[in-house]
Amino acid sequence: MENLRDFLCVSEAADYLGVSPSTLRNWENAGKIAAHRHPVNGYRLFRQEGLDALLGKLSEPVSTPKRKPK
Repeated sequence: MENLRDFLCVSEAADYLGVSPSTLRNWENAGKIAAHRHPVNGYRLFRQEGLDALLGKLSEPVSTPKRKPK
């Protein structure tokens, strides 16, 4: 495994994204973000690059279908 200093724990990653730790865990369970596991205690760890990629996806505008004029 890579250097553990390159990873953020759940609370640090949640603060970075501006969400609650529970939301971050739910996103990981739903496959929206990849979590790595600590080799000793199994805690979730997140790379900042993954968090930045998720922020980029969240900031993209959502396209809505165009309505026909009446």
